[in-house]
Amino acid sequence: MKKILVMGATSTIALACAQLWALDGSEFFLVARNVQKLHQVADDLRVRGAGRVIDAADIGAHAAMLGHCLEGLGHIDIVLIAHGTLPDQQACEQDVALSLREFANNGTSVIALLTLLSNQLEAQRHGVLAVISSVAGERGRPSNYLYGAAKAAISTFCEGLRARLFNAGVYVTTIKPGFVDTPMTQGLKFPAMLVAEPDRVARRIVMGIERRAAVLYVPGFWALIMLAIRSIPQPLFKRLKL
Repeated sequence: MKKILVMGATSTIALACAQLWALDGSEFFLVARNVQKLHQVADDLRVRGAGRVIDAADIGAHAAMLGHCLEGLGHIDIVLIAHGTLPDQQACEQDVALSLREFANNGTSVIALLTLLSNQLEAQRHGVLAVISSVAGERGRPSNYLYGAAKAAISTFCEGLRARLFNAGVYVTTIKPGFVDTPMTQGLKFPAMLVAEPDRVARRIVMGIERRAAVLYVPGFWALIMLAIRSIPQPLFKRLKL
Protein backbone atom coordinates (compact mmCIF):
# COMPACT_ATOMS: atom_id res chain seq x y z
CA MET A 1 0.00 0.00 0.00
CA LYS A 2 1.57 3.24 -1.17
CA LYS A 3 1.28 6.67 0.41
CA ILE A 4 0.99 9.24 -2.33
CA LEU A 5 1.03 13.04 -2.43
CA VAL A 6 -0.63 14.47 -5.54
CA MET A 7 -0.18 18.14 -6.37
CA GLY A 8 -2.72 19.36 -8.92
CA ALA A 9 -4.99 16.46 -8.04
CA THR A 10 -7.94 17.70 -10.12
CA SER A 11 -6.00 17.61 -13.40
CA THR A 12 -7.15 14.95 -15.83
CA ILE A 13 -3.82 13.11 -15.93
CA ALA A 14 -3.34 13.19 -12.14
CA LEU A 15 -6.85 11.85 -11.56
CA ALA A 16 -6.35 9.01 -14.04
CA CYS A 17 -3.10 8.02 -12.29
CA ALA A 18 -4.69 8.21 -8.84
CA GLN A 19 -7.57 6.00 -9.99
CA LEU A 20 -5.07 3.28 -10.91
CA TRP A 21 -3.23 3.58 -7.60
CA ALA A 22 -6.54 3.48 -5.71
CA LEU A 23 -7.16 -0.05 -6.98
CA ASP A 24 -4.23 -1.17 -4.79
CA GLY A 25 -5.66 0.53 -1.70
CA SER A 26 -3.12 3.37 -1.73
CA GLU A 27 -3.51 6.30 0.65
CA PHE A 28 -3.59 9.84 -0.71
CA PHE A 29 -2.96 13.42 0.27
CA LEU A 30 -4.52 15.51 -2.49
CA VAL A 31 -3.80 19.17 -3.13
CA ALA A 32 -5.59 21.46 -5.60
CA ARG A 33 -7.13 24.93 -5.75
CA ASN A 34 -10.70 24.04 -6.69
CA VAL A 35 -12.40 22.86 -3.49
CA GLN A 36 -15.50 21.38 -5.09
CA LYS A 37 -13.62 19.43 -7.74
CA LEU A 38 -11.10 18.25 -5.15
CA HIS A 39 -13.84 16.79 -2.96
CA GLN A 40 -15.24 15.01 -6.01
CA VAL A 41 -11.84 13.49 -6.77
CA ALA A 42 -11.46 12.34 -3.16
CA ASP A 43 -14.90 10.69 -3.21
CA ASP A 44 -14.13 9.00 -6.52
CA LEU A 45 -10.90 7.47 -5.15
CA ARG A 46 -12.65 6.20 -2.02
CA VAL A 47 -15.27 4.46 -4.14
CA ARG A 48 -12.50 2.82 -6.20
CA GLY A 49 -10.90 1.26 -3.12
CA ALA A 50 -8.36 3.81 -1.93
CA GLY A 51 -7.31 3.77 1.69
CA ARG A 52 -7.16 7.06 3.58
CA VAL A 53 -7.83 10.06 1.34
CA ILE A 54 -7.10 13.57 2.66
CA ASP A 55 -7.86 16.59 0.48
CA ALA A 56 -6.40 20.03 1.06
CA ALA A 57 -7.53 22.86 -1.20
CA ASP A 58 -5.64 26.15 -1.12
CA ILE A 59 -3.66 25.14 1.95
CA GLY A 60 -1.31 28.09 1.71
CA ALA A 61 2.46 27.85 2.06
CA HIS A 62 4.18 24.74 0.76
CA ALA A 63 5.82 24.00 4.11
CA ALA A 64 2.41 23.99 5.83
CA MET A 65 1.08 21.66 3.15
CA LEU A 66 3.94 19.22 3.69
CA GLY A 67 3.39 19.32 7.44
CA HIS A 68 -0.28 18.43 7.04
CA CYS A 69 0.62 15.69 4.57
CA LEU A 70 3.08 14.05 6.97
CA GLU A 71 0.59 14.31 9.82
CA GLY A 72 -1.91 12.40 7.72
CA LEU A 73 0.28 9.86 5.93
CA GLY A 74 3.34 9.55 8.16
CA HIS A 75 5.70 9.34 5.20
CA ILE A 76 5.54 9.69 1.40
CA ASP A 77 6.28 6.95 -1.11
CA ILE A 78 5.34 8.82 -4.28
CA VAL A 79 4.91 12.48 -5.14
CA LEU A 80 3.15 13.37 -8.38
CA ILE A 81 3.36 17.05 -9.34
CA ALA A 82 0.80 17.66 -12.06
CA HIS A 83 -0.35 21.25 -11.79
CA GLY A 84 0.08 23.80 -14.56
CA THR A 85 -1.58 26.01 -17.13
CA LEU A 86 -1.36 26.38 -20.89
CA PRO A 87 -0.75 30.08 -21.50
CA ASP A 88 -1.80 32.18 -24.47
CA GLN A 89 1.55 32.78 -26.15
CA GLN A 90 0.45 35.90 -28.04
CA ALA A 91 -1.01 37.44 -24.89
CA CYS A 92 2.21 36.74 -23.03
CA GLU A 93 4.20 38.49 -25.74
CA GLN A 94 2.27 41.69 -25.01
CA ASP A 95 2.15 41.51 -21.20
CA VAL A 96 5.26 41.14 -19.08
CA ALA A 97 3.29 40.53 -15.87
CA LEU A 98 1.27 37.77 -17.53
CA SER A 99 4.44 36.17 -18.89
CA LEU A 100 6.04 36.08 -15.46
CA ARG A 101 2.86 34.78 -13.84
CA GLU A 102 2.54 31.95 -16.35
CA PHE A 103 6.23 31.10 -16.01
CA ALA A 104 5.73 30.91 -12.25
CA ASN A 105 2.65 28.69 -12.63
CA ASN A 106 4.48 26.22 -14.85
CA GLY A 107 8.08 26.58 -13.75
CA THR A 108 9.19 28.27 -10.55
CA SER A 109 6.26 27.02 -8.43
CA VAL A 110 7.20 23.46 -9.38
CA ILE A 111 10.86 24.09 -8.60
CA ALA A 112 9.86 25.47 -5.19
CA LEU A 113 7.87 22.31 -4.46
CA LEU A 114 10.66 20.05 -5.67
CA THR A 115 13.18 21.80 -3.43
CA LEU A 116 11.00 21.27 -0.37
CA LEU A 117 9.86 17.73 -1.16
CA SER A 118 13.28 16.48 -2.22
CA ASN A 119 14.63 17.30 1.23
CA GLN A 120 11.83 15.30 2.85
CA LEU A 121 12.37 12.25 0.67
CA GLU A 122 16.13 12.52 1.11
CA ALA A 123 15.65 12.46 4.88
CA GLN A 124 13.39 9.39 4.50
CA ARG A 125 16.00 7.70 2.27
CA HIS A 126 13.34 6.47 -0.13
CA GLY A 127 10.56 7.62 -2.47
CA VAL A 128 9.83 8.77 -6.01
CA LEU A 129 9.39 12.36 -7.18
CA ALA A 130 7.40 12.28 -10.43
CA VAL A 131 6.97 15.57 -12.25
CA ILE A 132 4.91 16.33 -15.34
CA SER A 133 7.03 18.39 -17.71
CA SER A 134 6.35 18.34 -21.47
CA VAL A 135 7.88 17.60 -24.84
CA ALA A 136 7.37 21.34 -25.40
CA GLY A 137 10.45 21.95 -23.26
CA GLU A 138 12.83 20.31 -25.73
CA ARG A 139 12.88 23.11 -28.31
CA GLY A 140 11.59 26.66 -28.33
CA ARG A 141 8.73 26.85 -30.82
CA PRO A 142 7.13 30.20 -31.77
CA SER A 143 3.66 28.95 -30.87
CA ASN A 144 4.40 28.25 -27.19
CA TYR A 145 7.92 29.21 -26.19
CA LEU A 146 6.86 30.72 -22.84
CA TYR A 147 5.32 27.41 -21.80
CA GLY A 148 8.21 25.50 -23.33
CA ALA A 149 10.77 27.58 -21.43
CA ALA A 150 9.08 26.82 -18.12
CA LYS A 151 8.98 23.09 -18.90
CA ALA A 152 12.62 23.16 -20.02
CA ALA A 153 13.54 24.68 -16.66
CA ILE A 154 11.70 21.88 -14.85
CA SER A 155 13.34 19.15 -16.93
CA THR A 156 16.85 20.53 -16.36
CA PHE A 157 16.18 21.02 -12.65
CA CYS A 158 14.95 17.43 -12.39
CA GLU A 159 18.05 16.11 -14.15
CA GLY A 160 20.30 17.69 -11.56
CA LEU A 161 18.02 16.67 -8.71
CA ARG A 162 18.01 13.07 -9.97
CA ALA A 163 21.79 12.90 -9.77
CA ARG A 164 21.83 14.54 -6.33
CA LEU A 165 19.28 12.16 -4.80
CA PHE A 166 20.38 8.89 -6.39
CA ASN A 167 22.67 7.83 -3.54
CA ALA A 168 19.91 8.61 -1.05
CA GLY A 169 17.64 6.00 -2.62
CA VAL A 170 15.27 8.64 -4.01
CA TYR A 171 14.26 8.56 -7.67
CA VAL A 172 13.16 11.46 -9.88
CA THR A 173 10.96 10.74 -12.89
CA THR A 174 10.52 13.48 -15.47
CA ILE A 175 7.30 12.87 -17.39
CA LYS A 176 7.12 14.37 -20.88
CA PRO A 177 3.65 14.05 -22.39
CA GLY A 178 2.85 14.97 -25.94
CA PHE A 179 -0.70 15.90 -26.94
CA VAL A 180 -3.25 14.57 -24.43
CA ASP A 181 -7.03 14.88 -24.67
CA THR A 182 -7.70 17.04 -21.58
CA PRO A 183 -9.70 20.21 -20.85
CA MET A 184 -6.43 22.17 -21.07
CA THR A 185 -6.04 21.25 -24.76
CA GLN A 186 -9.68 21.58 -25.81
CA GLY A 187 -10.09 23.77 -28.86
CA LEU A 188 -6.50 23.26 -30.02
CA LYS A 189 -5.94 21.59 -33.38
CA PHE A 190 -3.60 18.62 -33.20
CA PRO A 191 -3.17 15.66 -35.58
CA ALA A 192 -5.68 13.10 -34.31
CA MET A 193 -3.21 10.22 -34.50
CA LEU A 194 -0.90 12.02 -32.05
CA VAL A 195 -3.52 12.76 -29.38
CA ALA A 196 -3.55 10.26 -26.50
CA GLU A 197 -6.37 9.42 -24.12
CA PRO A 198 -5.72 10.18 -20.43
CA ASP A 199 -6.19 6.55 -19.36
CA ARG A 200 -3.46 5.40 -21.74
CA VAL A 201 -1.17 8.16 -20.51
CA ALA A 202 -1.87 7.28 -16.87
CA ARG A 203 -1.04 3.60 -17.35
CA ARG A 204 2.34 4.48 -18.83
CA ILE A 205 3.07 6.97 -16.04
CA VAL A 206 2.16 4.54 -13.25
CA MET A 207 4.28 1.79 -14.84
CA GLY A 208 7.15 4.21 -15.40
CA ILE A 209 7.12 5.30 -11.77
CA GLU A 210 7.02 1.65 -10.67
CA ARG A 211 10.16 0.86 -12.65
CA ARG A 212 11.89 4.07 -11.54
CA ALA A 213 12.20 5.53 -15.05
CA ALA A 214 14.36 8.64 -15.27
CA VAL A 215 12.66 10.26 -18.28
CA LEU A 216 9.30 9.06 -19.50
CA TYR A 217 7.87 10.11 -22.87
CA VAL A 218 4.10 9.67 -22.94
CA PRO A 219 3.08 7.96 -25.21
CA GLY A 220 6.42 6.33 -25.94
CA PHE A 221 6.53 7.26 -29.63
CA TRP A 222 7.23 10.86 -28.60
CA ALA A 223 10.80 9.85 -27.82
CA LEU A 224 11.35 9.24 -31.54
CA ILE A 225 9.45 12.35 -32.58
CA MET A 226 11.50 14.54 -30.29
CA LEU A 227 14.75 12.90 -31.39
CA ALA A 228 13.89 13.97 -34.94
CA ILE A 229 12.87 17.48 -33.87
CA ARG A 230 16.06 17.97 -31.82
CA SER A 231 18.07 16.96 -34.89
CA ILE A 232 16.69 19.73 -37.11
CA PRO A 233 19.44 22.34 -37.67
CA GLN A 234 18.69 25.77 -36.26
CA PRO A 235 18.79 27.57 -39.65
CA LEU A 236 15.98 25.28 -40.83
CA PHE A 237 14.13 25.05 -37.51
CA LYS A 238 13.57 28.79 -37.25
CA ARG A 239 11.81 28.75 -40.63
CA LEU A 240 9.30 26.07 -39.64
CA LYS A 241 5.83 27.07 -38.46
CA LEU A 242 5.67 25.01 -35.28
